[in-house]
Formats: sequence, C-alpha cells, structure tokens
Amino acid sequence: MDNYILSIGTANPGSPIPQQQISKFMQQAHQLDESESRKLKFVYRHSGIDSRHSVLNDFRYENPEEFTFFPKNSELEPFPSTKDRMKVFQETAMELGKEAIGNCLNKSSLKTKDITHLILVSCTGMYAPGLEIDLIHEMGFLSTVERYSIHFMGCYAAFNAIKLADRICDSDHQANVLILSVELCTIHFQKTYTEDNLIANAIFADGAAAVLISKNGRGLKIKNYGSQIVKEGANDMAWSIGDFGFEMKLSKYVPELLSQGIHKLMSYLESKHQLSSISHFAVHPGGKQILQKVEEAFKISSDQNIYSHKILQEKGNMSSATIIFVLEKWLEDQEKSGDILAMGFGPGLTLETLLLEK
Repeated sequence: MDNYILSIGTANPGSPIPQQQISKFMQQAHQLDESESRKLKFVYRHSGIDSRHSVLNDFRYENPEEFTFFPKNSELEPFPSTKDRMKVFQETAMELGKEAIGNCLNKSSLKTKDITHLILVSCTGMYAPGLEIDLIHEMGFLSTVERYSIHFMGCYAAFNAIKLADRICDSDHQANVLILSVELCTIHFQKTYTEDNLIANAIFADGAAAVLISKNGRGLKIKNYGSQIVKEGANDMAWSIGDFGFEMKLSKYVPELLSQGIHKLMSYLESKHQLSSISHFAVHPGGKQILQKVEEAFKISSDQNIYSHKILQEKGNMSSATIIFVLEKWLEDQEKSGDILAMGFGPGLTLETLLLEK
C-alpha cells in the first residue's frame, strides 16, 4: 500500500510587506550611503520577490521611533540578543502553527484526535517543553500522540520530515502523521553589512505549513526519495547560533555550486527517479538564481516549475516551510497530473529529492 500527502495547510503572519518597503528599512538599518543604497536597491529589485511576511512589524517602517522590537534608534543598539529573539518565537509560533494545522485538517476528514504522530520542523526557533507540546494541549491532540522534532537542518528539513512520516506509515498502516513546519527567519535579522547578510536579509521570510500523510486516503502519492551531499559547498551555506540571533552563511556562489552539483548527479537522478520522463518540478525557491540554475541544469522551462516561482514572488524564502507551500499549489492544481520531482537544498551542501505522483 502506498502513502499519500492527503492535505496541506499554510499560514503567514500579518499582511504582505512589499519588498521595496523592506529595502528602505534595510538602507536605514545598515546606515548605507547613497552608493551602497543603490547597490542594495538593485539586489532587491532583481530578487524575484514582490513581498514577504514577518512576525515583526518593524520591517514596514523607516523611522526607528515606530519600532516595537528593535531599539528606537538608528544604530539599533542594544541589538536584540538570541534570548530576545527566541522569546518572539515562543510568543508567536503557536498561533501561526495553529492556523496552518487548522487549514490542513479542514481540507481532510480528520480531526486532531485522529492524529497518531506529530512531527515539528524548525531551524529558526526552539524551546522546551516545546511548541509541539503546547499545540497538543491547545488543539486537543490525544496525550498519547507520538511526537518528533527536526531542528536546525535548514531549508531541506521538510523533506526529512516527509521521509520520516512515510516510514512511520509503512510500519503502522493505521498511522495518520501530521508534519508542522514553523519558520520565523526574519527574527534573526543581522545589521552588520556583509555579503552574507545582504543576501539573507533580501530573501528570507516567515511562514508555517502543515502536511497530513497517511495510507488512508488519496492525494500526492509518495513514490521515492533520495539524498546527496555536495562536499564542495560545505563552507558556502551554513547556519550557526550567535549572541544576536542565528547567523546565516550564504555565499553568492551557492547557485553555481548547486548547478555544478546537479550536473554531477544527473546519472544518479536518472536511475533514482527516471528524471528524463518527469515534466513537473517543485524546486525549493531558495532564490531567483537558484531556480534559474536548476532549470538550466535540467533543461526545463519555468512553466514546469511554475509554483516555485510563484511562491518566491509572493512569499520569499521561508526556509523549510517553503517547499510545502509549493507542494500545496501542486496538490490543489486541478488540471495537471503525473509525476512531480521536488528538490530542496540546505547546509552541507545537501540535496534532497522527493518523487510524488498526482
């Protein structure tokens, strides 16, 4: 018996913030002169992103007097500590997670009491007893629900959660597994004006996504998956915990490294997923250049990968939750059918693939 993604629900905090409005905040926060401001505005105009969401309203404003999280001065000092940022996660992740779970279950015939396993995914926040415990108490999950947490793996973490859910369903044919990814990337804004921070501040956003997986139903059939590590990129994409939030290492060479890695893995992907016969793709929208490089490597059109572009444009990069937003679009598309190859990338450099059938 096959396992299926039965339903997907997503949620974002607040109303969309235009990308160009965030650009104005960044120019002020980085205290850029006219020349550097032009460079930053160019990056934002060509990011492929129209708007993003954040749990922090500060990104809507240029005037520090309007800030509610960052200090009300142009230097943003004292800069919020990691403890300050984790407090925001603990205070805001619950409502966002509840909304995503509610949207997911409302599209199915199941209730919280029917869920046998709960998998929490996040690389932007953590605390104990934990968000999953709070959700169990708040939403009426059974106290016997098995729970798992996948933390700090980066943008590909949802792939690992789906693989874990698939294996749980194989071992327990009555299992109904709920995955929740909550990523509040923007709480980790870094003001130091470096290339890494410029790129990260230009693309990352906040969102939550829930996925229901079971043998008992129909939806996106899980057919296969695979994992590969591209050793050459180990130092170009990384994620560490600093004194002032989580610090992203995101080199401008990542798109090129991914392109080279994919070319080297073509034979593997063909034997694993019959790559040449696939016409639909769900590539993690880590950035506009990443989508372009992957499409060039596979010789596919942007139309074959259309929902990745759409989510990047409307939501930005929400780390591990992003690919679930893309899969939601494929699941709800009433016109397209056939195999879909999902791909995700993260620290390592790690390449994760997931073959689904609609």
